[in-house]
Amino acid sequence: MRSTMDNYNVVIFPEALRNIDDIYLYIALQKLAPENAKCQTDRIWNKLRTLESNPQKHQERMVGRFAGKGYRQLLIDNYVAIYRIDEEKKNVYVVTVQYQGRDL
Repeated sequence: MRSTMDNYNVVIFPEALRNIDDIYLYIALQKLAPENAKCQTDRIWNKLRTLESNPQKHQERMVGRFAGKGYRQLLIDNYVAIYRIDEEKKNVYVVTVQYQGRDL
C-alpha cells in the first residue's frame, strides 16, 4: 500500500489544454493584455503542478455536471480546475479549467 506522500502523475486532458490556451487568448487579445495572459496561465500551470502531491486536499465538486461523480476542484484565482484521482494508478486527471462564473 502506498502512503499519501507518494507523488501522483498529473494528466491534462486535451479539453483542459484547450481551455488554458483559450484563457491566454482571451486575456491577450480581447483584454489586450498579453503580459497578464502569460502571468495568469503561468499561475494556472504552477497550481496544476501542486496536484502531484496530496491532490485529496481540495474539496469535492458539489455543483454542476461534475458534482457527485468523484471529481474535485482546484481554485486558481478566478478559475477552477476540475480533476479526478485514480488512486490505483496514482494519476490525477485534469478534465477542464474554466472561469469560475461558468456553469460547469
